[in-house]
Amino acid sequence: MKSLKAAHNILADAQQQIEILEHGKNGDFVLVPFEDKLRASNLFPLKPTQMEIFQVNIGKMCNQTCKHCHVDAGPDRKEIMTRETMQQCLEVLKNHPQLKTVDLTGGAPEMNPDFRWFVEEIKKLNRHVTVRCNLTIILANKKYYDLPYFYKEHQVEITSSLPFYRKDRTDNQRGNGVFENSIKSLQLLNEVGYGKVETGLILNLVYNAAGAFLPPSQSSLEKEYKQELKKQFGIEFNNLFSITNMPISRYLDYLLMSGNYESYMEKLVSSYNPSAAANVMCRNTVSVGWDGFLYDCDFNQMLELKVNSKTTNIRNFNFDELNNRTIRTGQHCYGCTAGAGSGCGGTTT
Repeated sequence: MKSLKAAHNILADAQQQIEILEHGKNGDFVLVPFEDKLRASNLFPLKPTQMEIFQVNIGKMCNQTCKHCHVDAGPDRKEIMTRETMQQCLEVLKNHPQLKTVDLTGGAPEMNPDFRWFVEEIKKLNRHVTVRCNLTIILANKKYYDLPYFYKEHQVEITSSLPFYRKDRTDNQRGNGVFENSIKSLQLLNEVGYGKVETGLILNLVYNAAGAFLPPSQSSLEKEYKQELKKQFGIEFNNLFSITNMPISRYLDYLLMSGNYESYMEKLVSSYNPSAAANVMCRNTVSVGWDGFLYDCDFNQMLELKVNSKTTNIRNFNFDELNNRTIRTGQHCYGCTAGAGSGCGGTTT
C-alpha cells in the first residue's frame, strides 16, 4: 500500500509541475519544450527499456497519397531498400534474438520487389512479422492478388489503416475509391481466415483522426467499428489501434494551411500524460530507414533525426550501444504522449 501511495504522490507532483510549465505569467498558453515535460515527469533523459521491435521501412513508394501520411509516401517516391541492406538487417536479426518482432512498413512495403523474399527469410529466423498493409495494394495489380494467401502461409500479422467505417470520411482522407477497395480487401482477408479468433491470423485496423483533434477512446471505438463493419459488410478483425496524427510532413502542412497548428499543439501539450510518456514506442524499438540508417522511431526517421549513438547505420549495428542510447526527442513527440498515448500499436496507457 505504501509503495502504491508513493507512486500516486510522485505522479501528482509531476502533473503539478507540468501544469505550472504550461502557462506564462499572464496565464497564456506556452509551447513548452518537450524535454521540460520529460524533466517534470522524471523521465529525462529518455532511455530505452529493452529493444524488442525491429521496425524496417523498406521503401516510400505507395499506390496511395493519403492526407495524414507522415512518410509523405506516394507513387512518385523512388526510395526503395536494396536486397543488400535487407541482408544486413537479416544479419542483425540472426545475431540478436532479443529483437523478437519485425515490423515492416513503407509506403506500401509490398511494392518493394524483394518484399516476399525478405518476409520468407525473416520467418526462417523464427521472428514474428507484422506488415503495415494499406489494403488497396491487394487490388492494385494482379501480381498482388494472392497476397492474402502469402500472408496466411507465413503467419504474418497485418495492420491496416481504415480511418472510418464509412465511405465519405475514409475517401476524404485517403482518396476516392479507397473505402470500397479496402472493404473488398478486408473481405478477401477474412475469406482466408484473417480476423477470426480461432485461426490465430491477426488483422488489426488503424483509426486516424480526420481533423485537428485527438482520437476518441480506443476501446469504445473498437466496439463501434466491429459492430458496424460486421453489420454492413460481414467483416471481422481482431484489434483497432487509435493513433494520434503527428504534426510532421503532410499533416503538418494541413495544420499550417488550415490555421490549426497552434490550437492542435495546444491540445497535445495540455493533454500530456506522464504515463504515456513512460511507455512510448521508441523505448523498445529501433527503426531502420530504407537506406539502412537507424532512428529511434518511424517519426524521427521522417524528420531525419538519426539515433544519438556511434551506431547510426545497420552496417555497424551495436545492440548494447543502442540499448543504452539517449532517445532524441522534439515537439512532435507530444503526439505520442497526449491523452492515452499513441504509437504504432495504438494507445499506450
